Amino acid sequence: MRAAIWYGAKDVRVEEAPVPVPGPDEVLIEVAYCGICGSDLHEYADGPHAIPTHTPHPASGVSAPLTLGHEFCGTVAALGSAVDGLAVGDPVAIEPNYRCGRCAQCRAGDYHICEHFGFAGLMGNGGLAEYVAVPRYMVHPLPAGVTLEQAALFEPASVALHALRRAEPLDGTMAVVGLGPIGLLAVRLAAERGVPRIIAVDVSPARLEIAARFGATDLVDAGDGQAAERVRELTGGVGVDVAFEVVGSQAAVDTCLAASRRGGRVIMVGLAQQLRLDAFALVNNEQSIIASVGYRDTYPELIRLVAECGVDLWPVVTSTVALDEVVTQGFDALLAGGGQEIKVLVRPGRAAAGAADRAAEAGR
Repeated sequence: MRAAIWYGAKDVRVEEAPVPVPGPDEVLIEVAYCGICGSDLHEYADGPHAIPTHTPHPASGVSAPLTLGHEFCGTVAALGSAVDGLAVGDPVAIEPNYRCGRCAQCRAGDYHICEHFGFAGLMGNGGLAEYVAVPRYMVHPLPAGVTLEQAALFEPASVALHALRRAEPLDGTMAVVGLGPIGLLAVRLAAERGVPRIIAVDVSPARLEIAARFGATDLVDAGDGQAAERVRELTGGVGVDVAFEVVGSQAAVDTCLAASRRGGRVIMVGLAQQLRLDAFALVNNEQSIIASVGYRDTYPELIRLVAECGVDLWPVVTSTVALDEVVTQGFDALLAGGGQEIKVLVRPGRAAAGAADRAAEAGR
């Protein structure tokens, strides 16, 4: 098979690799789509950050070089001897986080912060390959009415959904600062949950337009550096109840805090190494900063939202590319910036593009 293997920063090679043989509790997946995430970009640009390079990860037993890609879905190609509840040919979504099932966090149901936390595609072999073997607990069968095109977005949508859950109650005003895939999906899922006022903030008119289609009630162009003031104007000078920081930058954090009301909450989803905080203002305003990482128990709700409510996640996809193009048309194109690309999906298989691919490409 072909796989995109990380050897080091700016060194990802698409090359031949053996098709994995699933262990007793594993499922072999023929990958249909694999998204490129910001975490993948960081590893490509200047990693390693999360990729184990010397000691194998305790859950996967793998260290670099390894196959990237944790946002993937596909069909069941083979089953381990102890696997039940699945059949070859079943379409499935993959929830790629490892869990031990034994640590205090796992026993409490918080498997997303397992002591041996990690992701297939970052701490183990992932979905930027024609085939990948994953533990059975990662595999979610898809019912009729849920396509692989929609399932390809379940992983970033799960990050957004978990952040919304961390912000509950959501019965007033909210702002989403940063309209990458996760920010846009947060807008879409918040609208589906009936949040009455959703203010979308970004510098890209194209992304603001998608946010409007996804249900944002107000749009704020952050290009002039006055986004917090605009948000406050929209809320009568009060500020929003909750602001989602989905960028990972000092400017976005400052905007979220300045745009939030007294007693408001800022949900940190973006990743940043270090941040400065005005602790005096934070305490005097009694604002809360809440971290949100990964997700847990989100896939069943996303499957239901797509199957029963008709939620369409696809508009965040701006390109689908072949596996052999993953470096030039995937990583390099996203790092070049300019706001043209939002979510790039990779088709590891050698088959021609499907109808959804053509529709996405025609709509660019």
